[in-house]
Amino acid sequence: MITPIVVREHKSVTVPGLPADVARTFAATGAVAVSRDLEGAVCLAASSTVGVVRAGDFELVIRPKVGVGRLLWLVGHARDQKGWRDDDVDLAETDDLVTGLAVAFTRRAGRALAAGVLRGYQPVAETSPVLRGRLREADQLRARLGRAYPLEVAYDDYSADIPENRILLGATRRLLRLPGIPAATRAALHRLNVGLAEVAPLPAGLRAPATPETRLNRRYQSALRLARLVLDHRGLDIPAADSPAGPTLAATGFLFDMNRVYEDWLTAVLRTALEHHGGAVEGQKVIRLDEAGKLAPRPDITWWHGDQCAAVLDAKYKAPNKGFPSEDVYQLIAYCTALDLAEGHLIYAGGTPDVHVIRGQGPRIHVHVLDLARDPSDLLQQIDYLAGHVAACRTRTPAFS
Repeated sequence: MITPIVVREHKSVTVPGLPADVARTFAATGAVAVSRDLEGAVCLAASSTVGVVRAGDFELVIRPKVGVGRLLWLVGHARDQKGWRDDDVDLAETDDLVTGLAVAFTRRAGRALAAGVLRGYQPVAETSPVLRGRLREADQLRARLGRAYPLEVAYDDYSADIPENRILLGATRRLLRLPGIPAATRAALHRLNVGLAEVAPLPAGLRAPATPETRLNRRYQSALRLARLVLDHRGLDIPAADSPAGPTLAATGFLFDMNRVYEDWLTAVLRTALEHHGGAVEGQKVIRLDEAGKLAPRPDITWWHGDQCAAVLDAKYKAPNKGFPSEDVYQLIAYCTALDLAEGHLIYAGGTPDVHVIRGQGPRIHVHVLDLARDPSDLLQQIDYLAGHVAACRTRTPAFS
């Protein structure tokens, strides 16, 4: 019997009686911080990581503050703004990330395979007792030393073992390993697995191959986009181990770091929006704070015109709870100083817009707020407005000295 533990991101939950080895395992995954209250009960504090982890007879579910559909849209849109469609995740708002992802994938993959498994020609090189295709003469001479049989041949095989199906199979099998999948969805995943029985699995450790859209594979594209999300994000499959604090259990799960999701999405959409105003946008570009180059941070987003930095922007997913976190301003002041900029931009996913004018010759810090709950079209309009504001700041304000 699995005992669920549910907590929302950046919240805490107290779990009386949670075994010490389970608590250590949850902490080892990085999903939560573990402490004890005055009565000795275990407290699990979530941060910006969301998803599900199972260890022993306990399942930890960390729910995002945005809906699962919006979370998956942010991840997918960051990867492919032109190819990703708003209806790729066409499910009702749910707090269960793994269920939402699995349901969306099985629905899309089922539609893709409804007309039959896609087939295509794949090059094959093999040893054969009969001539098929063409003889690989150099390989024949090298391997056979003048013997006529068997033959080293090459031909194109029309089969289901093509990259598109390998990606769908890889996502199907990863989802089947995850905890928390409802029985009906798990049954649908098993049907997909059986339907792709002719397909070889993706090589372990390699990224999924590119599958450019064509007339033949167009019906697969939505399912492939979701499959890549499953394959490219943090799946957990951790064996039991001994640690200085005590033994940990085997753990499985699937996690998203919302800080990274937000930063990746913001970098992608601002690159598109700001480059309409000229220049180029860089994500995590190293800059020098000191003359010796010993202090070399990576601002989240910088906008460049040639060798001159036109703007620096920092993505802050967690909105401030009370007032304004001054450390964010201090960090941006340092970036502006090093880049010789009179204005900097903090971009929060919630909170209240503001402007901070630093005394003396300090920069002006603009606080921008995005509402991730709004419709994608409205959200992208916010990005266009933000890009216009950043561009206007560049043209009207000279750098300070």
